[in-house]
Amino acid sequence: MNLKLEDRDTLHLKVTNVIRQEILNGNFEPGERLVQEELANSLGVSRMPVREALRLLEAEGLIQLEPHKGAIVKSMDVEDVEEIYEMRSRLEGLAVSISANKLSEEEIIELEKLTMQMKNNDEEEDFVKANIEFHSILMKHCNWKRLIGVIEKLWNGFPQQTPTMLSGQIDQSNKEHEEILEAIKRNDAEHAGVLVSNHIKRTGNLLVKNMQENRKKR
Repeated sequence: MNLKLEDRDTLHLKVTNVIRQEILNGNFEPGERLVQEELANSLGVSRMPVREALRLLEAEGLIQLEPHKGAIVKSMDVEDVEEIYEMRSRLEGLAVSISANKLSEEEIIELEKLTMQMKNNDEEEDFVKANIEFHSILMKHCNWKRLIGVIEKLWNGFPQQTPTMLSGQIDQSNKEHEEILEAIKRNDAEHAGVLVSNHIKRTGNLLVKNMQENRKKR
């Protein structure tokens, strides 16, 4: 598969997405060594974006960079994904319920802009960036530091790019973002938290189903 050669920042993110999806689909098995040169050749890119992609994937917990061995695929079981998304669902919902009523008018306007960006932009990477920013603003005023600390660890432990990996997920996510925004405009922090919780749990369930189906085909 050859990737369209674009600017350097975009290219390494595209490489990251391809390798990530191969890992989650089970096409790269736990313990398998990922060779930069082989990946670069198969993707039709130089080694630099592959090197940058592997650093990102290590931060996400999908691979481990070992001296003299390079990138080794880490074990990611369906049970791991279920646990991470169940925790994210409950904890982020709680964080939003604490934070939502404290959002300023300017922050709500920014949420509106991000919602429109996600709805009207065809570039997956732009959607991902806006999605991360949207969820970050929702929790911005949660002053429970331990809660936010755990959420940040969960974010680092699994990619935020899952909407781009699942068929139809972006459209559904956009509808749910609009519902969350409407609850915030109504000053209904509790319902906004419930909507965020359901939003994350549905994504997790779809991802688990996708992983199971792909591994059955192998």
